[in-house]
Amino acid sequence: MTVTQQNDQDMAEALCERVRQAHRDKTPLKIVGGDTKAFYGRRVEGETLSTLAHRGIRHYDPVELIVSVRAGTPLMELEAALDAEGQMLGCEPPHFGEAATVGGMIATGLSGPRRPWAGAVRDFVLGSKVITFEGKELRFGGEVMKNVAGYDLSRLMVGAQGTLGVLTEVSLKVLPKPGAHHSLRLEMPLQEALDKLAEWGRQPLPVTAAAWYDGALHLRLEGGPSSVAATREHLGGDDLDNGFWIDLREQRLAFFSSDDTRPLWRLSLPNHIPELKIEGDTVYDWAGAQRWLRSEASADTIRDAAIRAGGHATCYTPYEEGGCIEPFTPLAPVVAKYHRNLKAELDPHGIFNPGRLYAEL
Repeated sequence: MTVTQQNDQDMAEALCERVRQAHRDKTPLKIVGGDTKAFYGRRVEGETLSTLAHRGIRHYDPVELIVSVRAGTPLMELEAALDAEGQMLGCEPPHFGEAATVGGMIATGLSGPRRPWAGAVRDFVLGSKVITFEGKELRFGGEVMKNVAGYDLSRLMVGAQGTLGVLTEVSLKVLPKPGAHHSLRLEMPLQEALDKLAEWGRQPLPVTAAAWYDGALHLRLEGGPSSVAATREHLGGDDLDNGFWIDLREQRLAFFSSDDTRPLWRLSLPNHIPELKIEGDTVYDWAGAQRWLRSEASADTIRDAAIRAGGHATCYTPYEEGGCIEPFTPLAPVVAKYHRNLKAELDPHGIFNPGRLYAEL
């Protein structure tokens, strides 16, 4: 099935020409789409290169569970097309605004509550088209899972924040929507919730989201109707509106209110780690593996605690609003060397979103 939409626009050549000119002039480019995730990363100084006009679902095959879509396509538009066929993006990406695009989803690599059970954004990428520093649009990968020789650039683009090239198109694996779903709220203290999640993780339960918030464990059950019904009966608890997971994904819960001026941190940790001794308030997502922290503790205190626990910490509050000047955890020297070498290979003049991730990249 090939989907062609009324607002389908191929602006690849115009984007290539802009990149060629920037390469000739050694002019930095600030690559933007819907800009709903502008807070995520360091500020970029450069000429704006917008991908919004390059949009449209180029190919969609519901039978093969694959879709190829241009980077400027609104994320809501893609999800609506998938929903019409009873399918979805397995990584459940956050939008943070109606203008969110597919390119922004790939650039940030952010995933929603389903991520530990279904996979991250990177796991669903099959191939991509990328404009290189020379202004050439090249295809990497394809529309099937296969081994890749050399750089797997399609997956390297996930989370790279546009620092390696301009993404113009991506091919994704999609998933069927579950036959039934039900959400539960179980009142219990944090440690009991973490223990229960560890126990249930060893059982074939149809859990696709788990979060501890406001003194209770919140669970989403998805799968076959009989399996969901049996698990609901077995676990007990109170019914929960399924909209809770959208509010958690989009950071619309009271915990994320802008009235709270304490910096917001995202901690990525092994899910069995008990509560960290950091002053502040925490929401536990991904069965404890992703933790949202509101704290006035110093960046060094928070990051040291996360590293000792086997994880890392990212500041979600822009520096201009009281956040950390370096939002991402500093790289180890050896890892930083590999990052610099890769950047030099794919962007020798440093024209693509310079400094977005780290000052030296």
